[in-house]
Amino acid sequence: MKKILILSANPKNTTHLRLDEELREIKNTLQLSPNQDDFKIITESAVRVDDLTRFLSHHQPTIVHFSGHGSGSDGLALEDHSGQMKLVSTQALAKLFDLFQQQVECVLLNACYSEEQATAIYQHIDCVVGMNRAIGDQAAIKFSIGFYTALAAGRNYQDCFQMGCTSIDLQGIPEFLTPEIKFRQRRYQTPVNSEKDNSVKNDNKSGQESSVSVGGRTKDSVIIIGDRKVGQDRSVVVGNDITGGAIITGDNNATKVHYQKTNRLPAPASVNIQVELNALRDILTKLESSDRRKIDNAFEDAQEEINKPQPDKDEVGQALDRALNYAKKAEGFASVVGKLQPHVAKTTAWLGEDWHKLLSLVNLTL
Repeated sequence: MKKILILSANPKNTTHLRLDEELREIKNTLQLSPNQDDFKIITESAVRVDDLTRFLSHHQPTIVHFSGHGSGSDGLALEDHSGQMKLVSTQALAKLFDLFQQQVECVLLNACYSEEQATAIYQHIDCVVGMNRAIGDQAAIKFSIGFYTALAAGRNYQDCFQMGCTSIDLQGIPEFLTPEIKFRQRRYQTPVNSEKDNSVKNDNKSGQESSVSVGGRTKDSVIIIGDRKVGQDRSVVVGNDITGGAIITGDNNATKVHYQKTNRLPAPASVNIQVELNALRDILTKLESSDRRKIDNAFEDAQEEINKPQPDKDEVGQALDRALNYAKKAEGFASVVGKLQPHVAKTTAWLGEDWHKLLSLVNLTL
């Protein structure tokens, strides 16, 4: 069952909106569906700032629908304790939905100038709808009717969005281009590869030095020397190809990373960024990480930008920076550094000198 949490706010010192009519139409749409038992509507009106965390925590919704006023870069308009307008910042909303990304599938901001909030929330939620300009009551209501008609019919969120826009257009209302959707289709999560040549094992209990070599190709090799159980120093050489490598030394309680210099980066024009992005993603997919969703979201953002006719390289760089920083927290990241290095080096070449800092995330330096 999908729980739909409809939040509404119309502070006393703002223009009156027909929020009750929108709610009634949404309820009628879902109640008339033969699939009505698949949905549960939860409504909360006159929402105050303090209510947001409470309602999201208590109701555990699948879809969050906000109806009310938006103020562009200033945020969304909720109410204070006296019913007056209280703006919630874009940054605060993004942080809030970061906490609920495991349960919320879609956020619909049916409010004027809410595209900026939608963009920020999209860092954490796979489907977010906002408005790129002011939207009138009639258009907002028609969009909701179309969206939930498609949802009740079992359509995906992209189809729901298109149905909402079409419902506005069918009425001859020129605001059918006002809604904007940000949507990512999550890839199948590949399980951690348990093949013998991708794992490191050291069962030496005698205190003698031991070495284990993992990976058949030189550029993918990992060598471990020493026995952690007796506290001796150990050395791990990660990577050994034309991009350089990193040597990690230390004992059980301390580790030092020695950065290796790369050779000259390849010419940007020679880099197939799609190939490199796929390679990086495939490598990191095999890591067990509590930030898996954030890593995937970052790669989806990078992919979305690369698909554009003229991608913004800074946007791609920012997304990959997030992905690699989250991945570094995962246990086992050091074991894949060697595999990441050649792809990060080529990606950095494509991004340009402003993104040379990515090299340090995989223990490389120019």
